[in-house]
Amino acid sequence: MINLSNSLSFLRAPLAFLFLVENTSWRITAIILAMVTDSIDGYIARRYTRTSQFGAILDPAMDKFFVFFALGVMMMEGKLETWQACAMLSRDFFLCIFGLYLSLSGHWNAYVCRAIRWGKATTALQFFVLIALTLQFPVGWYIFALFFVFGLLAFIELCQIKKPAPIAPD
Repeated sequence: MINLSNSLSFLRAPLAFLFLVENTSWRITAIILAMVTDSIDGYIARRYTRTSQFGAILDPAMDKFFVFFALGVMMMEGKLETWQACAMLSRDFFLCIFGLYLSLSGHWNAYVCRAIRWGKATTALQFFVLIALTLQFPVGWYIFALFFVFGLLAFIELCQIKKPAPIAPD
């Protein structure tokens, strides 16, 4: 279902392509707009009761696309090392493990996707690190270690969800 909230989520995909232009102002603008759309799309969906399973999947997918694309460009430009990018994506590794668990346990169809606290914290940290890297500020190893910690905490949070809140159908 396409509504205002989902349209804001979709907007993050073309914003990612601004990273193809090696211009600090364009990149910072793209990151800030991605952060703003990420913040208000969920608010609008909840405020106007437009939440849906589609939106619950679309929002993090667009976040991931934006971050993956930006990291790929920065790696190609030599502004980010492979281990740093892997650290920033470690939460997604944990999500894959959780998805594998759902598949093997037969709980995949019963699981309802929704935002989790540590997923939001990781996305926020990813955006702030992208800003720092774009502005060529040094980012210490301990910040990249935080991504691993946040990923592990997200995995633990997902495993503790007993009965997810229902989401209105599309």
